[in-house]
Order: sequence, then C-alpha cells, then structure tokens
Amino acid sequence: MPAAPFEFATAGRIVFGRGLVTEAIPAARQMGSRALLVTGKSGERTADFEKSLADSGLQGVVVRIEGEPTVPAASHAAQLASDAGCDVVIALGGGSAIDAGKAIAAFLTNRSDPLDYLEVIGRGRALEHPPAPWIAIPTTAGTGAEVTRNAVLASPKHRLKVSLRSPLLLARAAIVDPELTCCLPPQVTATSGLDALTQLMEAYVSVRANPLTDSFCRDGLPRAARALLRAFQDGSDMDARTDMAIASLLSGLALANAGLGAVHGFAGPIGGMFTAPHGAVCAALLPHATRVNIEALQKRQPGGEALRRYETIAQTVTGNPHSGVGELYRWLSELCRRLLIPGLRKYGVRDSHAAELCAGAARASSMKGNPIGLTNEELKEILLRSL
Repeated sequence: MPAAPFEFATAGRIVFGRGLVTEAIPAARQMGSRALLVTGKSGERTADFEKSLADSGLQGVVVRIEGEPTVPAASHAAQLASDAGCDVVIALGGGSAIDAGKAIAAFLTNRSDPLDYLEVIGRGRALEHPPAPWIAIPTTAGTGAEVTRNAVLASPKHRLKVSLRSPLLLARAAIVDPELTCCLPPQVTATSGLDALTQLMEAYVSVRANPLTDSFCRDGLPRAARALLRAFQDGSDMDARTDMAIASLLSGLALANAGLGAVHGFAGPIGGMFTAPHGAVCAALLPHATRVNIEALQKRQPGGEALRRYETIAQTVTGNPHSGVGELYRWLSELCRRLLIPGLRKYGVRDSHAAELCAGAARASSMKGNPIGLTNEELKEILLRSL
C-alpha cells in the first residue's frame, strides 16, 4: 500500500551524546553575540554552564522559570532580553524552560500583543518575523520539546494552557546530553519518562502517523519500556539514562510531525485549571485513555489499523510477541504503580470538574490526532478513571 503524502520538519541541527553540552557555546557564538539564558528555578544543576557562558563573554541575561511558563512571564522576559540587547536564546532545562525559551525567542522579534499569535485564547496569527535564533538543551528525558515547533504556555487569566505554534519555532540546534539527566529526582524521572512513553504511543496510533514517525516510535518504545523503571530505581544508570534521552528525543520528533491524542487533549485543560506538572497529568491519564481508546476501536473499528498498532505496542513493551491489546492496559497500570504515580485527585481534580474538562479536551488540538473520535461519555470515563 503506497504511503500517503506527508512532510517532516525538525531542528536545524541535532547533537546527541554524553558530555556534548560543551557544543552549546560554540554554536551560540555562530548565532549571536549576547545570550539570554532561560533555565529552571534552581541554579544548582546549571551553575557550571552559567559559568562557562559568562567566561565566554556571551552572557547577557539569565531568566529562571518557576513552574510551567505563562504568557505574561514569557512576554516580560522577552522585554528584558530586548532591553539587554540579547540576540540569541539558550534554553537549558526541562520542558518548561525549553517552551519558555521558544516563546521568548518568538516574542523578542514579534513585539505585538502575544494574543495575536496564540491558539484558542488569541487570534492564532502566523508570526510576522522569524524568532531570534535559539538553542535547546534538555535536562529531563520526557517532553522532546527540543525538536517540536510549538511552545505550551499557561494563561492564568483564561485558566488554560495553549500553544504558540509555528514551523519557525524549531530550534537552530538541539543538544541532547544524557549526563544532564543523571541527577533528576526519581519522581521527575518517572513523570517525564511517562510523558515520553505517552508521546511515542500517541504518535504511533495517530491518524497523522507516517513512515518516518513510525520508525521513531518503533525505536523509542522498546527503549522507554526497558529503561524507565531502571532509571527511576537507579538514577546513576547511564545506559538507562541514555536510552530515555533517545526515547524522549524520538518522541518529540514523532509528535511534532504526527500529532498526539486523548492524553494530551486532557493535559492542556487540566494544566490550565490546576497546579499540576504536565508529565504527572499524562502519567495519570495514560493507562485509562489507552483502555478507552482500545474499547472504542473494538466497538466501532474492529478491523482497523489503529487496533493493530495498539497490539504492536503491547507486544513491544511487554516483550511478548503473543500479547494482545488487553495486556497493554495491564502493563501500563503496573508500570504506573511501580513508579508511584498518583491519581489526578492529588492535584485537586474532582468529579465535579468533568464537564468543563471534557469540553476542553474535545476542543484541544491534540485530540485531532486521536485514532478514533470519542464520545463525551468516553471522555468522561477516561477522566473519572484517572482520579
């Protein structure tokens, strides 16, 4: 069967390997003369890099992102960078720091109201000017944000998380050094790693999957399946850390070109209404969204490709070539149990929020990739099972 037409886009340059964070400063020198460094709230894990940046003469401003990035924070940081004459952005941290870096790079050169460019709450206009050149350096193995073309920002005013989306947002360089993840706390390892696993699964069963993204998912899924629990149990296991860094990178490459599904459809509305880490939300939802999707496919598309793909995932993650789709839910549930993943009640989500969250999920752009259209009752079942 011939492949349907597709396109593929990613960062201008990808550098992967232990100790290769040192490539960032020479790369930045080729892009500008004064850098804005965007990083997480704690300076301990980035102190060595900050010193190297200062020694190089490139450092202009350091912006620390506390929690997940917001529209006002990104806009304010862009103004600080502009005032300081910064002409290149380096985002060093987890998905929040990297998404913030993307948005700041865009707002640095596009000085209109940010709402002009945001989806859902804004006008969704295309960026008028290319963003400032920027470099992504992830310190977690989860979001794959270093190679995606959207930045997720919270709008406290609207109680929503929305995307700034453009092919121009792709990083000039993505530098993935697994050694940067070795000091992650176990719970961050667990939730960020389950985000990567979710992205590999959702991209593989997406209605927009293509041969290139399929190849990334088929390579990334077994890596995440064998390495995530090991990295959680022993953060110094560099083989497991390397596998997870590759799985995360591949998940970003896949989702940026194939889309996602119901888990991420819910993650946006939940993240906008509650103070809950994105990875933790995805982790709580994943087994139940998978089960409901499979049951919907069995009822309405029993002979379809998506159901066969879920079976392939089941066989891949369990290591058993005879596993059926029912084994996948059980394997995911057991993995989440061993990784100590709490339900969404921990973050304040209650049954009474179901109507609003289901409506938000149904409207979410991520839901467009889900392998089957879900009814409101099916969406409600996912949410209530995840509590």
